[in-house]
Amino acid sequence: MMNQPLAERMRPSTLDDYIGQKHLVGKDAVLRKMIEAGRVPSFILWGPPGVGKTTLAQIVAKRLDAPFYTLSAISSGVKDVRDVIEKAKSSQFFNTVSPILFIDEIHRFSKSQQDSLLNAVETGTVTLIGATTENPSFEVIRPLLSRCQVYVLKPLNNEDLLNLLNNALTKDVILKEKQIELKETEALLRYSGGDARKLLNILELVTSAGEEPVIITDKIVTERLQENPAAYDKGGEMHYDIISAFIKSIRGSDPDAAIYWLARMVAGGEDPEFIARRLVISAAEDIGLANPNALLMANTCFEAVRKIGWPEGRIPLAEATIYLACSPKSNSAYNAINRALSTVEKTGNIPVPLHLRNAPTKLMAELDYGKGYKYAHDYPDHFVKQDYLPAELLKERFWESQETPSERKLSEQMKKLWGNRFE
Repeated sequence: MMNQPLAERMRPSTLDDYIGQKHLVGKDAVLRKMIEAGRVPSFILWGPPGVGKTTLAQIVAKRLDAPFYTLSAISSGVKDVRDVIEKAKSSQFFNTVSPILFIDEIHRFSKSQQDSLLNAVETGTVTLIGATTENPSFEVIRPLLSRCQVYVLKPLNNEDLLNLLNNALTKDVILKEKQIELKETEALLRYSGGDARKLLNILELVTSAGEEPVIITDKIVTERLQENPAAYDKGGEMHYDIISAFIKSIRGSDPDAAIYWLARMVAGGEDPEFIARRLVISAAEDIGLANPNALLMANTCFEAVRKIGWPEGRIPLAEATIYLACSPKSNSAYNAINRALSTVEKTGNIPVPLHLRNAPTKLMAELDYGKGYKYAHDYPDHFVKQDYLPAELLKERFWESQETPSERKLSEQMKKLWGNRFE
């Protein structure tokens, strides 16, 4: 117990000790009612880091007196999921509560991993509680999402954080024995950013010095964090809100704002490769065909950052950030793939037209595989009209050009070749 981090020592075990999320677990709130009634369906907790997702899952399991299994999406595969489900089946008895399977960072589970959960969730073999910092609408497969409630957790407000501070100073087995004066709190609240774990990590750092009394001021907090940026909990995701502001500033063509948010991440010790990866995504999603060089720039930045790291990595990151922010914007490719995926989901596996199939064997040729296919390079301008979509989809349009100089050229080329289809 004494060797545990403060955040772990202060982890609440009951709803009465749980701080924050009153809209879910406060008096007469929906989730609290279900927990107290002992009837909890599978659900997903969506919210930023450090707001109590894991803690809430553990409290539910304890309150229901249910077997509790946990998996991390980072280190678990399909086999691990199946093994846990088998253990859950063997632990079930007549009229007992379904075991709870908690999956942290469920948004990182692949489709096959999520598929392996479906039957167990649907039959009640397990009650699934997933935790995610990403929008589950985009990251969780629809069949699984339809079997779960989604509850949104919010960053802790200042009142919640101050309650947490007071509890830590008066109830923690180590801190309550120290002479600690909480003189100023503005820096503690500001640097924690609504993250309970981050707040407790900073408090632990500030109070770990040998001398007493410990007088906590804004200046002391700032100095200690500058001396030890790891306490900023960069792996516990200062990036949750800031990376959102960063990407939206690039999308909104504001290089000053984008550079500011980049500086916030650099100063906080954020993983440079994480920032570079998001630049690659932004170049493809938000700039796309309006300036194809943006993706080359972002990818080159990623490789440079991977090679040189901090502190010099801030320079290619800044260069790519400004270039992307100043580039013309288009999300036509992003929209096109989303429309196509939506159509695939609605129409299923439509057979490939015979003339587009290869015929590597005599039997395939006899079955008309490849029959009637026109080789584009045998025709003027390397183009000949023929159908490339299944017959059922010939009237569908997925890519629609947007009004940027680069895409206008592409659109004009398509109109020249295909005529009315791209009007």
